[in-house]
Amino acid sequence: MKIKRFVAPDMRQAMREVREEQGPEAVILSTRRLDEGIELIAAIDYDEALVREAARHGASHDAPAPMPAAAEPTVAPPVPPELRAAQRDLATRLSRAPAVAASASEVPAIRPLMERAAQDTTQMRAELGSLREMLEMQLSSLAWNDMERRQPLRARVLREMTRLGIEPDVARALVAGLPDQINAEQARYLPLGMLSRSVVVSGRGLPSDEPGVTALVGPTGVGKTTTIAKLAARAVMRHGADQVALVSTDHYRIGAAAQLEHYGRLLGVRVYPAYDADSLRKVLEMLHGRHTVLIDTAGVAASDPRLAQQMAILADASALRACLVLAANAQAQALDAAVSAYLPLKPRACILTKLDEAPNLGGALSAVIRHRLPLDYTTDGQRVPEDIATADARVLVCRAAQSLKGQLPDDSLMAERFGLAAACA
Repeated sequence: MKIKRFVAPDMRQAMREVREEQGPEAVILSTRRLDEGIELIAAIDYDEALVREAARHGASHDAPAPMPAAAEPTVAPPVPPELRAAQRDLATRLSRAPAVAASASEVPAIRPLMERAAQDTTQMRAELGSLREMLEMQLSSLAWNDMERRQPLRARVLREMTRLGIEPDVARALVAGLPDQINAEQARYLPLGMLSRSVVVSGRGLPSDEPGVTALVGPTGVGKTTTIAKLAARAVMRHGADQVALVSTDHYRIGAAAQLEHYGRLLGVRVYPAYDADSLRKVLEMLHGRHTVLIDTAGVAASDPRLAQQMAILADASALRACLVLAANAQAQALDAAVSAYLPLKPRACILTKLDEAPNLGGALSAVIRHRLPLDYTTDGQRVPEDIATADARVLVCRAAQSLKGQLPDDSLMAERFGLAAACA
């Protein structure tokens, strides 16, 4: 049996080091939380029967130590009458002032015990948390290994979806939709087809032949103003500058209106400011009959209190089509938070920007699939109006597959993402 000590910042890293060095057959003998992290004592070639036998023999060879002879009982000397009187007087005073006695003598003595008990409780909770995390990781690893053994092709699909950056819940839903019996060839190509079919596209052309008012909403920095310029340029080429108007409700950022004014001058299109819901309603009434009206809104984060004000401005506008703009290079959690924050506006569609800056498209694809957001357009550069295209699900999935050519994720990551779900299934 080979025993080794491992110290890591957290339980997950410690378990990963044990698995990498001693393999999946290693046995965790003990765990302890230290100042520098988590300590694990692990062993390989562990023989529980041998350890018990050694412990039993060690106990039988230890002779009990002889007990010392009992000492003769001692007789307490008689208490003098004066001392007895003083004891009675002290007892009377203590009974009349219990609070004073407690504050003067008992509390200082109890305080260290209470502090020690609090420390012990905190340590116990930390150890229980570490133990729970360790058990969850072991259970996840066992469940994932079992799934790879029983359903190797489905496990292969999950691994490929993880390589593409698809979030676990979306990947599990895609795998659940696979046929019961698939071969290796289907496991290679069928998931990409299912992924592309899961992405909903609106089918709006460039330029759009559908007249109306469209407001682009979304977090700051996602490229709403540049995207509006691209859409406006296409509409001007198709319908003429007199049929296109731009409206700005972004009065938070310095220079936001100036940027839109610059694009308007280049395109020969007038820009109208709207400061609140009432002024926006009046501007839209004045622009009634224009083929294309595009509204540029302020970029507001999900946690920003100004988001409610921005929504209130747009909520009263009738016949307004809200379109959510998301940056494909954002993290998956940020994308999901943005979608959840703007759902009260009931966005009719979505535009994915900055495809050229995204290391992978898995997070963006997961967000639009999870929330069933139809895609209008995608952008992949700053050129106006060239770098915009009608959304095509197959092109997006192929681009996502081609952007990642690295190795498949390891077993520890797969167990972390899918192990517990497989165990509970």
